[in-house]
Amino acid sequence: MRIIAGIAKGRTLKAPPGSGTRPMTGRAREAVFSSIAATIPAADVLDLYAGTGSLGLEALSRGAATAVFVERDRAALRALRANIGAVALGGEVVAGGVEGYLASLADGGPGGPSVRFTLVFVDPPYELPISGVEEQLTAAARLLAHQGSLVLHRRSGERRPEAAGLRLARTRTYGTARIWLYQRIRTGSG
Repeated sequence: MRIIAGIAKGRTLKAPPGSGTRPMTGRAREAVFSSIAATIPAADVLDLYAGTGSLGLEALSRGAATAVFVERDRAALRALRANIGAVALGGEVVAGGVEGYLASLADGGPGGPSVRFTLVFVDPPYELPISGVEEQLTAAARLLAHQGSLVLHRRSGERRPEAAGLRLARTRTYGTARIWLYQRIRTGSG
C-alpha cells in the first residue's frame, strides 16, 4: 500500500500482520480523494479507526494542515506510528477507543465542542453493528466544522447509516466496500 498523490506520493505504508486491519483499497482511496479534493487544502483531519493511517496520511500528503489518528489495536498502533514517521508529515496519535475519544470532545459548553475538524474519516470494523456506527456518526458530526465532510467505509450490502447533523452527499461501491460521503448540516446546537 502506498500514498497515491501529493508530496509523499509513492511512500510505502506498513500494515500490521493478520487480518484485523482492512485498509481501503487504492482504487477506492483514489476515488474518495478525487471527490473531496476541494476540502483537503489546509483541512484539519480526524481519522477514526485509523489502522495504518492511510486515509489521514493521504490527506496530509495532499495538503491537509493537521491530522489526528485514533486507534486502539496495539499492532495497528505500531504500524501507524511507523507510517507517520516514514511519511514525515506529522500527525497526532490517540491510543485509545473511538467512543472514548468522541466522548472526551463532546462537552465543549453551550457553543458545542471547541475542537472542529474539516474532514472526518470513519472506518470501523465491519463487526460493529449499524446502531453503533450511527451513534459514532452522530457524535462525529458534532465535531465537524461548518460545511465539513465525513467519509464512512463499510461493507457493501448494508443499509445506509443515518446520523443527526449529517446529510448524504454521495454513495459509491468498490467490490465488497461501500463508501458514504456525508456533509454537515446546521442544527440548533451549532
